[in-house]
Amino acid sequence: MTKETATGTPAGVSGPDEVVPPQGGVQPRGKWANNMEFILSMAGEIIGLGNVWRFPYLCYRNGGGVFFIPYFVFLFFCGIPVFFLETALGQYTSEGGVTAWRKICPMFQGLGIAAQVIVAYLNIYYIVVLAWAIFYLYNSFKSPLPWSTCDNSWNTELCHSRSSVFGNPDLFQAGSNWSFLNNITVTVPDYSPNDNYNISDAYPFGSRSPEEEFWQHRVLRMTTDMSLGKVNWDLAFCLLLAWIACYFCIFKGIKWTGKVVYFTATFPYLMLFILFIRGVTLPGAGEGLRYYLTPDLSRLSDPHVWHDAGTQVFFSFAVCQGVLTALGSYNKYNNNCYRDCLALCCLNSATSIFAGFVVFSVLGFMAHDMGLPMAEVVSSGPGLVFLAYPRALSLLPGSSFWAVLFFLTILFLGLDSQFVCVESMATALTDLFPRHLRRPRGREVLTLVIAVVCFLLGLPLITEGGIVLFQLIDNYGVSGISLLFIACFECVVIGWVYGADRFYDNIEDMIGYKPFPVLKYCWLFVTPLICGVTLLYELVNSHRIIVYGYVIGNWGVVLGSLLILAPLICVPVFIVVSLVKNPQNMTTPSSDLRQAQPHEPILTLCECVVFKARVQPKRHVAENKEDLMMGEPSVV
Repeated sequence: MTKETATGTPAGVSGPDEVVPPQGGVQPRGKWANNMEFILSMAGEIIGLGNVWRFPYLCYRNGGGVFFIPYFVFLFFCGIPVFFLETALGQYTSEGGVTAWRKICPMFQGLGIAAQVIVAYLNIYYIVVLAWAIFYLYNSFKSPLPWSTCDNSWNTELCHSRSSVFGNPDLFQAGSNWSFLNNITVTVPDYSPNDNYNISDAYPFGSRSPEEEFWQHRVLRMTTDMSLGKVNWDLAFCLLLAWIACYFCIFKGIKWTGKVVYFTATFPYLMLFILFIRGVTLPGAGEGLRYYLTPDLSRLSDPHVWHDAGTQVFFSFAVCQGVLTALGSYNKYNNNCYRDCLALCCLNSATSIFAGFVVFSVLGFMAHDMGLPMAEVVSSGPGLVFLAYPRALSLLPGSSFWAVLFFLTILFLGLDSQFVCVESMATALTDLFPRHLRRPRGREVLTLVIAVVCFLLGLPLITEGGIVLFQLIDNYGVSGISLLFIACFECVVIGWVYGADRFYDNIEDMIGYKPFPVLKYCWLFVTPLICGVTLLYELVNSHRIIVYGYVIGNWGVVLGSLLILAPLICVPVFIVVSLVKNPQNMTTPSSDLRQAQPHEPILTLCECVVFKARVQPKRHVAENKEDLMMGEPSVV
């Protein structure tokens, strides 16, 4: 039996927050300089593009304000429990997303590997959105905005533009001559801004807007058969700039990243507030907000609404990706991560709701100005950021100024989410191989290698048919199936294998009190059940992806299936590996972990002991050999 100290720390194990002196040139693991760096880094990761381009649209599509009901149900019973579980796990073990699970339960180390595969997908494809944003930001300094006119080299004969009623009221007076447009003489009848008047009724406009043609013919430059074709080198340069910015935000580790997030995590809020003030003062904003919030109670009976709410919670809270564990691992042992997690979850949800006001106030103005119903101007994903919103901004006076503000907001919203994902991967690799990577200049080189590899792997996504690959990774790589599967296993491992009561004792040792008891029963029953049901619904209702009218063939289904299976297969593979290498201690936590109450039951239900205390043995020979192979210095 391992000898315990008075505080429950095994003899020879460093106590909480003790800095282990460098051994053989290995640098000590860093910590956040203060709690605010942790809060802002977490906020930068979880508050991103999904808050702007996904949540508002889902609200509108799924019954308006009534969507908040399933959203908050999933938030309270799935989002917060898993969010807190992963953060507390990192803080307790002081390890990254892979080694944290290896120390808690060696049998399920594959959960950490699976999360890193998903992070790799994110590092490759998410930054492509930032490349698009940089491209649009550069073009926003031009006047007129290049996506607002049809006299560009990429435009076709089907392109037709229109002027804004709000920005150019003189053109909409009775008797105005529109002969400067497409050589068509059109006399506009009497018009009042309050009339439901569609300018397309006045002259024969075509079916393609300049925003669509700029996006498809200038930015994406799609081929008709959606073959990859050649790399768009101006987008490649924008992708390179995005990676350079990302690299210099994290190349020095958390001591540098903690300072960068003071700006990158707060600046988007200033921009969103400015856009909000401008949006709600526009004509038609009230109608847009009404469409955003008007509840349709009948939608509560639609299972798709609940599915959308669940997947939105998992995507927007960055769970099951190892990122929360990595960021939490740099906390001091006694940091109140429970309070921090609750505050961050509230902030994330509030930001999503607030972003809906920003988006729908401007879309309401666009619908009013163009005389269109809201249903025809609302979109989601890249279509909102790169089509609908730029079209609305082009209708405003001083459109270039507002376009610059908007794309700066998009850039910074995505940038900190991106570099925190890269930080998570670097942390996981460094903790796996500390003897090799936790050395002077080792972090800079590792981050550079990750950036270069992911940049090269991202180049196919900015080819002429790259949007198809982008959509495949977006829908299958970072899919609800993978996240829900991992969430189920995480809750089962902590609740039933490691022991919910033992984890509660660990948390109490860290923060000084036990969290709300409902969390325990969420980990044991509620969260796995909800995730399992949602996962089954996702599997039953899967469908093929259509990208701008192109139906992806069987090759896409095969590739998508491989993208889903790649992370999931890690779990059973590492169970088998653990069974072969160390069958006696497959579920035994590392003796390095501090146990405040090692003789208490690890799981009780209704005051009945389900699993008794399991006193940790000395580290198994195989475990020590594994650490030596990985390069981990043993402190026992």
